[in-house]
Amino acid sequence: MKYFAIMSTDVADSLSLRKTARGDHLERLHELDRQGRLLIAGPHPLTDENDPQSPAFTGSLVVASFASLESAQAWAAVDPYVDAGVYADVTVKPFLPVLPTKKAP
Repeated sequence: MKYFAIMSTDVADSLSLRKTARGDHLERLHELDRQGRLLIAGPHPLTDENDPQSPAFTGSLVVASFASLESAQAWAAVDPYVDAGVYADVTVKPFLPVLPTKKAP
């Protein structure tokens, strides 16, 4: 399997934008997971607090399997968070899972 890291950076004060598109964004991730292609996904919180009073995010990371860099870029380009204006930029790079030593799905 070829893995790619999709690293996104949020615009300032993105929380309200995230809320409007979160359901559709998560559904795409759940679909990758159902297909056995999702290695990891999640947001980058603004702080390291366990339960911040004002949750805010600086971006997101998705690591998943795609046939090629181009297909990963195409998938990332139509993310609902892109359409909603959540992300200021998105970078897609090849990713090689090395550790832990168990085989990636």
